[in-house]
Amino acid sequence: MAEAHISEVLVIGSGAAGLTAALNLAERFKVTVLAKGALNEGSTAWAQGGIAAVLEPGDTFESHIEDTMIAGAGLNDRATVEMVVENAPAAIQRLAKLGVPFNTEGNTLHLTREGGHSHRRIVHVDDATGWAVQEALLNAARANPNITLVPDLVVIDLATSRHEIRYSGAGQVWGVYAFNRKTNRVELFTARATVLATGGAGRTYLFSTAPRGATGDGIAMAWRAGCRISNMEMMQFHPTCLYNLEVKNFLITEAVRGEGGHLKIPGTGYRFMPDFDPRAELAPRDVVARAIDHEIKRLGLDYVHLDISQMGAEFVKHHFPTIHARLLDLDIDMTKEPIPVVPAQHYTCGGVVIDRDGRTDLPNLYAAGEVSQSGLHGANRLASNSLLECFVFGEAAAHHIAAHWGDFAPPPAIRPWDESRVADSDEEVVIKQNWTEIRRFMWNYVGIVRTTKRLERAAHRIKVLRDEINDYYGHFRVTPDLIELRNLLESADLIVRSALHRKESRGLHYTLDYPETLPVAVDTILMP
Repeated sequence: MAEAHISEVLVIGSGAAGLTAALNLAERFKVTVLAKGALNEGSTAWAQGGIAAVLEPGDTFESHIEDTMIAGAGLNDRATVEMVVENAPAAIQRLAKLGVPFNTEGNTLHLTREGGHSHRRIVHVDDATGWAVQEALLNAARANPNITLVPDLVVIDLATSRHEIRYSGAGQVWGVYAFNRKTNRVELFTARATVLATGGAGRTYLFSTAPRGATGDGIAMAWRAGCRISNMEMMQFHPTCLYNLEVKNFLITEAVRGEGGHLKIPGTGYRFMPDFDPRAELAPRDVVARAIDHEIKRLGLDYVHLDISQMGAEFVKHHFPTIHARLLDLDIDMTKEPIPVVPAQHYTCGGVVIDRDGRTDLPNLYAAGEVSQSGLHGANRLASNSLLECFVFGEAAAHHIAAHWGDFAPPPAIRPWDESRVADSDEEVVIKQNWTEIRRFMWNYVGIVRTTKRLERAAHRIKVLRDEINDYYGHFRVTPDLIELRNLLESADLIVRSALHRKESRGLHYTLDYPETLPVAVDTILMP
């Protein structure tokens, strides 16, 4: 029989949201943090840009709130935006205390600017902010005796009232079943409260800047357990991912455009962004990504060029040391020549519906970060608001759990995982084939520019694949690849259903069949 582990609070995910929640909770409670792979393998470590906060003289909360609302095409929840923006400076201070070495000029923080921001307000650590934040949070968590960090656990499903030995329909969440990569066994982790911080669903797409593990696990599990899911059609595509057949998903940060980089047509060197938007390269991401997509399709290109060489070698090396060094390894010298770039899926703006305390629809279950839909991002995330959301909502969830601890009952007896009626898989090739198929049709049919016909084609493919994958899941022992495939398909289905539901173009959802924006912004909410 599989092992059962009991803790007071369970956190699924070891990125910025999960570790922020864990560190705040560990002041009073015993916390277990589960990571899918290594503890630093999530999206946080990959975040190059930085963290947005009002710190520059002359900048205001009101201005940051407006910029966020404009980028989000009015779909944001204003009260949530206010809460996050107003908590930003304090979040930066706490990170600096944890030892994040933010860039400074003299005694003040160095602030950079990114697309959609009306002021310089991005604090950063060179061009590798996420890595520095991840290290600082992990070091603090490792040093905390109340936190147990467990790597290499792939969560399968939430353990709910349905799994109680004395079955109940109360809909409460008591923890998770997870596959241990080291022992190849499924283990049960129970707790009074569970925080989902599993990141987004970027790997449903062929080209993505997300790490390999971003397969929508938390979103799919919450949906299966009975949570509402919202705005999944709002998939952000980063305009500038390195185009290189050897190196997958290397992001060229927004700040390269913020500091003077130009987008050009290969061969002619023509700078095309001013044709699409008066803000040119500093327009919001959805505008820039659509412009690049348009030029690539119109001219039959594989990529466009991003060129910052006119700013001079010293400037480029000083501002972008990590990117410069990485590109040199690939024989590209960004101080002298342009960088080949393509758009790639970058961020999941939709997700599990939460309130301002991080609560989901299910008792005892909270969510924070990219897995959630808090109302902050609306129809398009403003650059560098993502790490910020992790800190603010990780803390909000922790505070709510601590303030209401008396309401959380100890978990009842939960049934162990049952493997009595399944065999070992004899056809791993099926998983690989289905995985590739999903990512390819999602890229071609549910990408930057959509049509109803393409979306319906994707929905048809999903229906066929669902029967295959459910059959496979019912007959064979789970493996990490099978767990991820099941969640990828669930995520793809949620994206396509949401996209078909929205009969307008707004923010990241752009459809040729409904090019107009409706007068009132309404969330797409799917009910399980």
